[in-house]
Amino acid sequence: MIGAIIAIFLATTMLPSDSGNEISYPDFLDRVTEGGIVQGTYNNNSGSIKATAVDGTEYASNGPLPLPDADTALINEHVPEFRYETPETNFFLSILPLLLPIGLLILFFWWMQRRAQGQMGSIMSIGRSKAKTYTTERPGTTFDDVAGYEGVKQEITEIVDFLKTPERFAEIGARVPKGVLLVGPPGTGKTLIAKAVAGEAGVPFLSVTGSDFMEMFVGVGASRVRDLFQSARKMGKAIIFIDEVDSIGRKRGAGLGGGHDEREQTLNQMLSEMDGFEGSEGIVMMAATNRPDILDPALLRPGRFDRQVVVPLPELSDRHAILEVHVKGKRTADDLDLNVVARGTPGMSGADLSNLINEAALYAVREGDEEIAARHVEMARDRVIMGQKRESLALTDDEKEAIAYHEAGHAVCAAVLPTADPLHKVTIIPSGMA
Repeated sequence: MIGAIIAIFLATTMLPSDSGNEISYPDFLDRVTEGGIVQGTYNNNSGSIKATAVDGTEYASNGPLPLPDADTALINEHVPEFRYETPETNFFLSILPLLLPIGLLILFFWWMQRRAQGQMGSIMSIGRSKAKTYTTERPGTTFDDVAGYEGVKQEITEIVDFLKTPERFAEIGARVPKGVLLVGPPGTGKTLIAKAVAGEAGVPFLSVTGSDFMEMFVGVGASRVRDLFQSARKMGKAIIFIDEVDSIGRKRGAGLGGGHDEREQTLNQMLSEMDGFEGSEGIVMMAATNRPDILDPALLRPGRFDRQVVVPLPELSDRHAILEVHVKGKRTADDLDLNVVARGTPGMSGADLSNLINEAALYAVREGDEEIAARHVEMARDRVIMGQKRESLALTDDEKEAIAYHEAGHAVCAAVLPTADPLHKVTIIPSGMA
């Protein structure tokens, strides 16, 4: 409504308006009778009158349509120069005050309809898959981007060969695994390995997490599973990757809803879809989990996830290769030896090593250095493993001495025992929760 009022105001200001002092029509006739008007015009279309007085004053008035004969005779008798004009009417300007508010109303209702359709579309699309699709047109991830894990790469190379040259397997009658389950601790690069398989094979990669299937509405999860597999079939060859598959692949019968639990319906639909496509279609299922013990046995049987590939924590050589990847593009000092760092980070995943190098870079910036030195990595490792140093913790000299004797006992035992790990650093500064 406010927009319509503004439009009417603008339209009226755009229309030609009369200028001069506004007087009533009877006043105009009185001035004519008194001989006070010397010239003027009358608009036969609108009835508007423009008049000029003896002293040069401009007057404006509105007369009747049509002008009475008596008034016409009076004007002709007393006004020396008076014209009766019939100008051409600007049709667009005449209807503009009417068209603008109508147009605004139409635009408003159109916007409301589009908004309602969008809400309906979001409701209707609730059963569609939320998978992120990475096509072959985008720069893909390959095995060169996966540092280390040579054994894992060799184990899944068959999947790449099948997607590239399926006729080789068809000739001998071999059946390529329909599904590959990547099992390993968090942060070991399971998702990166799955992307690398798709990149090596040059096929689209559909990535989705298990929690994306779940909604509060009944049947949504099963619908999204169907839509995911339909999208893969339309692509021909593709890799479907489900991260955190344990969120929907848990053993059935343990939910509060029994067999009618929404999660179990989603799992049943996934099992049905995996049984429904043939290996010759060029669709390979890949999934990742760090909890294989809680997966439903039906999901792990041959014909579904035929092969389980363990992605363990990186070994020494793997950690060195991963560290080389993460220091690329960063300024490092000459004293930084990645072999030493790799030996000092057992049990760390690829994500932990990435965080370690980033923390070291932050320490370098904090100290105003332009390069990442060995001491920065050392501080970052202590920060990651033990937590932030609690230098503000007040300890008496007696407490420090007692702690030093205690820790020295650990250090002496480690140095004396031949089977113990070698000492690298001894400190009594409390860190983290210690």
